[in-house]
Amino acid sequence: MMDSDPDSNLPPLVQQAQDQYRKYARQYQFYLDKTTPHVTQRWLGIGGLYAIFMLRVVISEGWYIICYAHAIYMLNLLLAFLQPRFDPSLEADLMDDEIEEGGPDATPLPTSAKDDEFRPFVRKLPEWNFWLSAMRATVLAFVASWFSMFDVPVFWPILVLYFCVLFALTMRRQIQHMIKYKYIPFDIGRKARYGGKR
Repeated sequence: MMDSDPDSNLPPLVQQAQDQYRKYARQYQFYLDKTTPHVTQRWLGIGGLYAIFMLRVVISEGWYIICYAHAIYMLNLLLAFLQPRFDPSLEADLMDDEIEEGGPDATPLPTSAKDDEFRPFVRKLPEWNFWLSAMRATVLAFVASWFSMFDVPVFWPILVLYFCVLFALTMRRQIQHMIKYKYIPFDIGRKARYGGKR
């Protein structure tokens, strides 16, 4: 008869290592779960950690390539945070394909109207995942800045200029996409309250 637990056949040392890993993974998840409702404090914490990392890079005058890689990764996270989960440009392309398949006499059905039902903005990368990925990347970059093998000599002004150009171009494209498909990735204004005075 086969044993149902696959870990029971492992050597005791490996079993102990797995148990310790699971224990620390549970503790890590417990503390992550406790930070979930504290949005402002989480972002202030990562801002402080990022400031310490940048201070380390500026004072030591090195690790520019790590700083550049970190900035590119953060830009990718920001773009995913600003984009909707379901891209309206893909939906428009699918509608165009359906119209073309129907022939010249096919007329598209109306898909939206001013009195359409409200659909909230659903992000490609939720805020929590954005924060967690940014925190992990910042910690990793900070740790990497303590190892001399990652201090690749580069002319840093070129990296800064290239990043600024890349940031401007990608944000311009993202803003044009937002304008074209009429979505705003942020809540502007106050939430409507119903029920009168109490």
